Amino acid sequence: MGTISVFESVCVDGVMQGPGRADEDTRGGFQHGGWGIGYTDEVIGKFVGSGIGRATAMLFGRRTYNDLLGHWTAVTDPNPFTEVLVNSRKYVASREAGSELAYPNSTLLVGEAAGTVARLKDEVDGVIRVIGSGELVRSLHAAGLVEEYVLLIHPIVLGSGTRLFGEGEHTNLTLQEAITATTGVVIARYRVK
Repeated sequence: MGTISVFESVCVDGVMQGPGRADEDTRGGFQHGGWGIGYTDEVIGKFVGSGIGRATAMLFGRRTYNDLLGHWTAVTDPNPFTEVLVNSRKYVASREAGSELAYPNSTLLVGEAAGTVARLKDEVDGVIRVIGSGELVRSLHAAGLVEEYVLLIHPIVLGSGTRLFGEGEHTNLTLQEAITATTGVVIARYRVK
């Protein structure tokens, strides 16, 4: 049976929207895109490079799948992410049956995520890593399907933007590991109680 591990960059006030580029996610008039730029160091690079590769499979929402793979497959500089992203088994949750998957090793999960991902967990052994995909994560969280959160908590408060957790969601977490990067980012791995 698979376990769901969510991997997210968040700021101190919980915003997870658009950390990588100014134009990454401007929904709702979000103007702080790219807020995570400048915080990556060797500690984060090593942690991310080793952690992503240990997953049995990756799970994305459709928007994140298209954006993330579109970005990293266009990067020409050597990096630890492109090869792992392309070669990993990828599952894409979407309500739209006609969603096209442009990258190899990709499988579409059509329907409501709580149901399709619950079935996926029964079929896949090992860690199923969710990257980004805030809407998907909130759906899986509400359905009690997430076992682990790996949060890169950036030392910045944005005050607006889409937050990782919605209003009224109470969940107890147990800290399993904490690493501090030289830039002040705290990498925290939590198990869901």
